[in-house]
Amino acid sequence: MPGRRASLELLRAEATDELSVLISERLRAGEDPWEFMDDLPSVDELVVLTLRAENIAANGGVRPNASRHYRVLRQIALDYPPLTSAVWRLLGDSEKHRRWDASVAS
Repeated sequence: MPGRRASLELLRAEATDELSVLISERLRAGEDPWEFMDDLPSVDELVVLTLRAENIAANGGVRPNASRHYRVLRQIALDYPPLTSAVWRLLGDSEKHRRWDASVAS
């Protein structure tokens, strides 16, 4: 697991900015927010996914298998305790309809 890159507050601020851009782009494209808002990750879920992506990049871009995926997300929860509930949501079986969810088969 790469070392902490920033404070949780900064990571959340970056994730909030990213979500605002995604929402703006979809609104400009004429999409109905009632249709797409549930498809977007929460700010904390986006932070977890960003940290996971950094871990994948640090590992040469190799996508993790199920056990490594679990270990990486668990380590994120240990490094950033306020993200624990987001980690467990991403590891859980709920909300499999979300296309961005790494646990949903592509």
